[in-house]
Amino acid sequence: MLCAICKQREARIHLTQIVGDKIQKVDLCEQCAKAKGVMDSTSYALADLLLGMESSAEPQTEPPKRRTNEPTCSRCGMTIGDFKKIGRLGCPACYDTFREPISTMLRTMHRGLRHVGKVPKSIRSTKDLTEQIKQLQAQLKKAIEDENFELAAVLRDQIKELNARLNSILPSQSNQ
Repeated sequence: MLCAICKQREARIHLTQIVGDKIQKVDLCEQCAKAKGVMDSTSYALADLLLGMESSAEPQTEPPKRRTNEPTCSRCGMTIGDFKKIGRLGCPACYDTFREPISTMLRTMHRGLRHVGKVPKSIRSTKDLTEQIKQLQAQLKKAIEDENFELAAVLRDQIKELNARLNSILPSQSNQ
C-alpha cells in the first residue's frame, strides 16, 4: 500500500480515527509521517492531517513540542496524558509502559483487574468454593511431595469441610 501523501513509498504507519459514526483512515510512509509530526502522538490530530494533505508534504518548520515529564511509550510515543485525553492506548506496548496507572484506574472503576463476568450470587458461591478446593488440592499435592504430612493433614481437613459446604449448597441450587 502506498503512502497517501507522497504516493511513492510504502505506507508503514496506519492511522484510524473514529468520530461519531465516521471512520477516517490514513496510510503514511515513515518520511511523510515524520514530516507531519505523526511520530509525536501529542502533536497531531487525524483531522488536521487529512485537511493538510492538500498542502505540501514538506516538513514542518517548527518541531512539535513534547512533554518531557511524562513516561512515554517507546514504541508509539504515547503518554499517559494522551491516553486520558483520547481514551485509547496507541499500541500493545502501551499496556506494559502504563501498567501501573491503568491498573489504578481500573481498580477505581471496577471491582478488580480480572474480568469475571456476571454470575448469579447462588452460582458464585459454588464457583468460589470449587476454586478454593482446587487450590487446596494443589497445595495438598505439594505438601505430600515435600513429605510435609502435618500440613497435608490440615489441608485434607479443610478440603473435607469445603466439600461438605459445597454439597450442602448444591442440592438447594437444583431445586431453584
